[in-house]
Amino acid sequence: MKSAGHVIEPPRALRVPPWRRFIPDFRLGLDNLLLHKLRSLLTMLGMIFGVAAVVSMLSIGAGELGVRNLIIEAKEATDYDTHNKIRKTSPGLTFQDYRVIGANLSGIVASTPRKRFVPSKVFPRPQMDLPVVYGVQPSYVQIAGLRVVDGRFFDGQENQEARPICVLGEGAKASLFGPTPAVGQYIKVDEQWLHVVGVVGPQLTPGSEVSGLPAQDLNYLIYVPLLTAISRLEDNRSEIHDEIDGIYLRMADASLVTSSAELVRGILNTSHRNTPDFSVIVPAELLAEQRRTERLFNVVMVAIASISLLVGGIGIMNIMLASIMERTREIGVRRAVGARRKDIVRQFVIEATMISFVGGVLGIGFGFGMSRLIAVLAGWSTIVTVASILLAFLVSVSVGMVFGIYPAVQAARLDPVEAIRYE
Repeated sequence: MKSAGHVIEPPRALRVPPWRRFIPDFRLGLDNLLLHKLRSLLTMLGMIFGVAAVVSMLSIGAGELGVRNLIIEAKEATDYDTHNKIRKTSPGLTFQDYRVIGANLSGIVASTPRKRFVPSKVFPRPQMDLPVVYGVQPSYVQIAGLRVVDGRFFDGQENQEARPICVLGEGAKASLFGPTPAVGQYIKVDEQWLHVVGVVGPQLTPGSEVSGLPAQDLNYLIYVPLLTAISRLEDNRSEIHDEIDGIYLRMADASLVTSSAELVRGILNTSHRNTPDFSVIVPAELLAEQRRTERLFNVVMVAIASISLLVGGIGIMNIMLASIMERTREIGVRRAVGARRKDIVRQFVIEATMISFVGGVLGIGFGFGMSRLIAVLAGWSTIVTVASILLAFLVSVSVGMVFGIYPAVQAARLDPVEAIRYE
């Protein structure tokens, strides 16, 4: 026998886990959303557009410079006298420099020398200015983050054999061939015919010259194997040039870039006898300066997107208040049969959260689509990160919860007797 006043607990088998108390509220909320499909969808629109805007705006990347890249640019002379004067102390940028850097610098995952020049003539006749020719090795694809959209890029064997082939940038292809497919066609650069084997997708182009990087349309390029540029095309150039005019390095870790740049400067200063005929460009350092503008851009864009989320939250509050008016009698019956105020609050907060949850999921999908559309139409590099998805999703769910609390509290405060008699 239990002593008087002792609380008799229900058998363990009859206890209801706390999480199971939410299941009926989820079912009620889902039934209500499905009962008014159009109204629910219209309520979600603010959340969908707000989340999509946050995801797509935060997906705009920093471009193709790459925080793990290191670029060495030759400062070539513009006249013969200056060229001869520099050659008395420095051989200019050479393949020997490239080999020494590769032997002494650890952490390099990809590298290529570059031979760049503007041809004197190109056939078919371009609709714009003459495109720039880049002689590079196949590893340039990884370094520059190129995306081949038609055909293929050339390989190492084709580079060793100096084959007369090329890959067109998106802008060069449009200028030379228009809407006609370019792969399989031939172009003539100066006096050399080249077989087009591929086309690369659009790239983000800096709008102006930045710290040694020339202002150049990265989409208006013709890529050829490095040895093809040297053995088949270089004879048409002026004698005032270096053996190579650029070196691209991609490091294993962004933290290695700054220290590697100092080591490269030391190596080149030694071989060039302190002649300032080169520049070592660290895109990571350039990006650090650009990030201030980028952060401001992100803040403004997220603020604009947040307005959509705020409008969506107000829409949720409005529709929940209207729903309470429609379901006053239901609330009164629930209170009369034993539902507590916190049960009513939980029910309507869950319904509001479900609206924002579904709107957030749809918004993330819409944001992916907007990100890809921006990449195609603007030629920008866009990357949808997990952080941007989580941020947009958590904000949308939080908005639903916050704006659902007031209507839920109002519903819980209804007098059961008056609610049952409500018509």
